Amino acid sequence: MEHATQVELGHTLLTYIDKGEQARSAAPFANPVRDYICRDQAGRERDLLFRDHPLIPGMTADLPNPGDFFTNDFTGRPILVVRGKDGKVNAFLNVCRHRGAKLATADLAQGCAQTGGSFTCPYHGWAYGLDGRLLGVRDADAFGEVDRSTHGLRRLAAVERNGFIWVRPGGEETFDPDALLGTLASEMAAYGFERYSHYETRTLRRAMNWKLVIGTFLEGYHIKVLHRNTVAPLLLGAQTSFDPYGRHVRMAVPRAGFETLRETPEHERDVLKHTAVVYELFPNTVLVWQGDHMETWRVFPGKTPDESVMHASLYIPEPALTDKAKRHWDRNMKLLLDTVEKEDFPLGEDMQRGFHSGAQDHLLFGRNEPALAHFHRSVHEALGLQEA
Repeated sequence: MEHATQVELGHTLLTYIDKGEQARSAAPFANPVRDYICRDQAGRERDLLFRDHPLIPGMTADLPNPGDFFTNDFTGRPILVVRGKDGKVNAFLNVCRHRGAKLATADLAQGCAQTGGSFTCPYHGWAYGLDGRLLGVRDADAFGEVDRSTHGLRRLAAVERNGFIWVRPGGEETFDPDALLGTLASEMAAYGFERYSHYETRTLRRAMNWKLVIGTFLEGYHIKVLHRNTVAPLLLGAQTSFDPYGRHVRMAVPRAGFETLRETPEHERDVLKHTAVVYELFPNTVLVWQGDHMETWRVFPGKTPDESVMHASLYIPEPALTDKAKRHWDRNMKLLLDTVEKEDFPLGEDMQRGFHSGAQDHLLFGRNEPALAHFHRSVHEALGLQEA
């Protein structure tokens, strides 16, 4: 975040603290329960949001060296992302062109894998380069003249920009991440995430709709109640800001002690150090800036509307090379997971079950939950759904 934007955000949050207020929408928003349980809508979401729409399956830090790769099956399409010998990130369907076998497996929870110079199919040994070219066919004379130029891996559009790796799961149609982010692009660039290191990723599967997972991060209303014994003492959840950027969202929550910034001249204020900043990058990525590091939550639908799978990752400003540093980041990772795994997600799974009870036909988001309403309106807009 640029310093001028930090100063502006600091003024907004100090005003909210002084007045005991927070960002509010013009009116409450009724979100239909069908958003979370309808199979037809889940199918449209998978087609339009998780196939056609560019997503962020990883960060620059996840592929530090040529030959590093990871795979992702969560969109419903098997995806292989690899850094080529030229340093460029490539993405392909993770499918051998001979008989359709999966070429490689490397979930980010195990860290990126290293392939060297090629991928070899485990079924019949066909080999492919880091650029997707078909390099070799075992017993080639049995296949006649195989046109290697047309039997390479199916390429997917991929762009690396400002520390983010973007991939369009649905095909090769090009896109511009800056155009997707709009006015938020320069703010993302200012963080310098391309210089960060990956510390740890966990793969989590929960019995709740993917949008319910995203919603966990988009309001501070629940902090004083659900998190009263964990993170509530650390955050001023009732004084949150909200800024929409097209379909994306920025929500900032001041930390306890935020008011000490008044004692610092504006040109010296480090607002980010005293703030938890939440970005929802449409449709399925949540970034949480935590003062000196970043968390990401990349959330995908499961096999039914009642399931989701996600990567929860921690990225840090420099590699953890000492035991002291590792203990520090282990504590941060534990806090990151404990809060949601012990408090947010069990309650979310209860909610998901409750949606099938017929007790309600909509959820009511208050004026004090503007980011949540904005996210769901954005989903409806992208799917071409009428407001309830």
